[in-house]
Amino acid sequence: MPDSAPIVTMIVPGRDIAPFAPAALDSLRAQTEPRWRALLVDDGSVDTTGEIFADAAARDPRFTLLSHRESRGLGAARNLALEHVDTPFLGFLDADDELTRDAIARTTQTLRETGSDFIAGAYVRSRWDGIAYRPGRVQPWTAAATAPERRATTLMQHPDASANIVAWSKVSRTEFWQDLRFPTGVAYEDQVVAQLMYTRARAFDVIPNVLVHWRLRADGSSLSQGKNQVAVLRDYLTALWGGIEVLRDAGATDAVRARLALILAMDAPPLLEIADTHPDPEYPALLQDFLTRLQTLPESADARPDPSLADALTW
Repeated sequence: MPDSAPIVTMIVPGRDIAPFAPAALDSLRAQTEPRWRALLVDDGSVDTTGEIFADAAARDPRFTLLSHRESRGLGAARNLALEHVDTPFLGFLDADDELTRDAIARTTQTLRETGSDFIAGAYVRSRWDGIAYRPGRVQPWTAAATAPERRATTLMQHPDASANIVAWSKVSRTEFWQDLRFPTGVAYEDQVVAQLMYTRARAFDVIPNVLVHWRLRADGSSLSQGKNQVAVLRDYLTALWGGIEVLRDAGATDAVRARLALILAMDAPPLLEIADTHPDPEYPALLQDFLTRLQTLPESADARPDPSLADALTW
């Protein structure tokens, strides 16, 4: 393979994110490791996202444009791109987020050294401060999952890794994805896939380096900011439960306890607060049913939620 040949494919899906896509693409262009290619998937945008992607592909051969005529969702967009990967490694970047400058260099170099199936790194929220989006600090559950650096570890050795459930914080060997695809037609498609990655891997690496600035949109328009909607809550709880089932099926008892503790400390409190005043009775009913099911799991007896984690959500 020539030294200039791409070593990693970054899958970059986006729908109606024209205000943010240029920054995401610029974060790729700024990488200290230039041997990447990016598959830009326009998922049926009605704004100028597709034009931004097409212009990038026309100006830089490392970018390739793929598209859905009508939106099919994030999972389907990523799956489309997965069929076109022909590099040793692959990763994901949502088109409203940004990579840090050495994200590709750090992840691919570590994977070459360790031979692990994938590597997971830290990430931070990027919030609007009235002037610009500013990255915050690494959240405590992310730090617990990614620090200190661990090479060629497993979920049994490092159960707290299960807290890092986002696709875009990881780079994998391409062959590891041969039998992995994202669910379609639902939100929060990362959750189950992430736990399948942890339970299927022969070994994986974790590093404390911040790889991604995850944008919390100032207008609250991203799906992850819409948990006050019944349909979004339903998908969210289904994804959380599905991830727990993956861990339980794999016999990863310590990881199940870690997930339960984190969900009860971090996910449940803000959802309960919404449920207290939600006008649709289905919302609190869905949430209560989910929490009751959690309490019936035998692992819940030993789960130790840290109530201080809920406060970290404001950072």
